[in-house]
Amino acid sequence: MTRLHDPFRRGQLAIAALFLSLGFQYATWAARIPAIKADLDLSAAEVGVLLMAAGVGAAVSFPAVAWLMRRMGSRRLALLSQLGLALLLLALAAAPNYPVALLVMCADGVLVGCLNVAMNAQGAALETRHERNTMARLHAVFSAGSLLAALLASGMTAATGSVAAHFGVAVVLLAALGVTARTGLLDEDAPADRPDPADDGAPADVPADAGPKPGRRRWTVPSRLTLWMCCAMVFGTVAEGAMNDWSALYLKDIAEASAELAPLGIAVVSGMMVVARLFADGWRGRWGDGRVVLLGSAVAAAGLAVALVSGGVAPALAGFACMGLGIAAVTPCVYAAAARQGSDALTLVAAMGTTGLLAGPPLIGFIAGASNLAWGMGAVAASAGAVALCSTRISWTEPASVAQSEATPA
Repeated sequence: MTRLHDPFRRGQLAIAALFLSLGFQYATWAARIPAIKADLDLSAAEVGVLLMAAGVGAAVSFPAVAWLMRRMGSRRLALLSQLGLALLLLALAAAPNYPVALLVMCADGVLVGCLNVAMNAQGAALETRHERNTMARLHAVFSAGSLLAALLASGMTAATGSVAAHFGVAVVLLAALGVTARTGLLDEDAPADRPDPADDGAPADVPADAGPKPGRRRWTVPSRLTLWMCCAMVFGTVAEGAMNDWSALYLKDIAEASAELAPLGIAVVSGMMVVARLFADGWRGRWGDGRVVLLGSAVAAAGLAVALVSGGVAPALAGFACMGLGIAAVTPCVYAAAARQGSDALTLVAAMGTTGLLAGPPLIGFIAGASNLAWGMGAVAASAGAVALCSTRISWTEPASVAQSEATPA
């Protein structure tokens, strides 16, 4: 079948539009923080609180997202939150003062939490319905959205200093992505998903978007399996977020790299993550999610640890490459496993992922302040090792003989 008429391809394209939207929307406003700071006459501390407002909104959105997933389902929630995130760009550009900007950013965090859960539920449901892997490539598309937003921000900044004009163009692109998503998202016509499995961790192989109908049940206490997934997600996102925030500074201050080489840390980590996510669905189909997470996180931990002990710029870049390569598939695999336990489990795991991204960089900063950044990066390696340990406590689905990975990204 052609891409146009293949139900899997159609759903993959629609869900990829959501992942692209989230990465694009986040990087769009993040790229204009200096201009927003100047427009609102903010201090560095106020900018920090502004950024924290988005993170807090996402972290505390768990109860609301769980309720909305049960009431609306992943399809409607994804479309509405994607539209809301687009409109919030306009609201941020028009914010007359700092308190209004804080409210906008807090609302942005809540909608990010909604879209994050809904789009991962759709991706996991697509995998289950068609017995084909795609979650890792969908997460690669998220990274591509951030890159696209960075390129647009660079071009718009060169053309005009107007944040409103830049965000207006971004909203048009987000609207086009919303239309693309609307045409192919999965309908929630499958049977309601089962309650969380018993504490023995037996998997429930049901579509993630097949949530209970409105009002059928309340949120339940997480199983031990779900809690282990939460731990794996927290440690994985701590490692991922800390590498993005601290790799350049480690190269400059500890490895004594030149100013030209220091930014390569982020490029190496991000580049390896994108490449790994493009291939990770094939690895999942061949070896299973459990082995991919276990081996990947072990490679990440060992590679970075060896680099830290060796010292120097070249070993550091090699260690960063190992971290990007190994940690890339953790979040897609854990999201897919959590979605099979139902919308409540997925929502909780997603909230823990946000917590890890928020807590990771400051935690590494505290460790570095108490000793030095080498010890802080050692904590990043330890976090990757903790993911490997957690993965052994999770009941992963075995790779089905019919599971396929695509030859090209979504």
